Amino acid sequence: MQRQILRYPDPGLRAHAAPVRVVDEQVRRLIDDMAETMYQAPGIGLAAIQVGVPQRVIVVDVSNERNDLRVFVNPEIIERDGMGVTEEGCLSVPGVFEEVARPQKIRGRALDRDGRPFEFETEGLLAVCIQHEVDHLNGKVFVDYLSRLKQQRIRKKLEKQQRLAM
Repeated sequence: MQRQILRYPDPGLRAHAAPVRVVDEQVRRLIDDMAETMYQAPGIGLAAIQVGVPQRVIVVDVSNERNDLRVFVNPEIIERDGMGVTEEGCLSVPGVFEEVARPQKIRGRALDRDGRPFEFETEGLLAVCIQHEVDHLNGKVFVDYLSRLKQQRIRKKLEKQQRLAM
């Protein structure tokens, strides 16, 4: 089932997600809904907080074929390395793309869709995407990395779009 994506500056995007205690059928249903929502949007990553569910769950697929869904439950980034600048966008901030500086390599751990723990080490777009989505779980949106002036312009642009859509 496709879910509604919260749009910046919705206060729900500032919530901090709680750890998932047990990966059960309800969590797997959430994962499936998030994947469908992400693919339909279309996007390359989505955090549960973006669909109004304050749980530590993210889905990511950076493949060109859109057939490499990766699921991270309770993701933790335990090592970061090599700063770089990448243009980022966000399903919660539609139509806005800005350059953000982030580590280009990360190492971390999470649970899979069946609750099994795994470790990961990645770099490039996948590393950037995972960090972007983990930020969402911590109440942070990529525009927080931008200047106050850019944040204000983005907020006004999106508020205007929402008024016109009504």
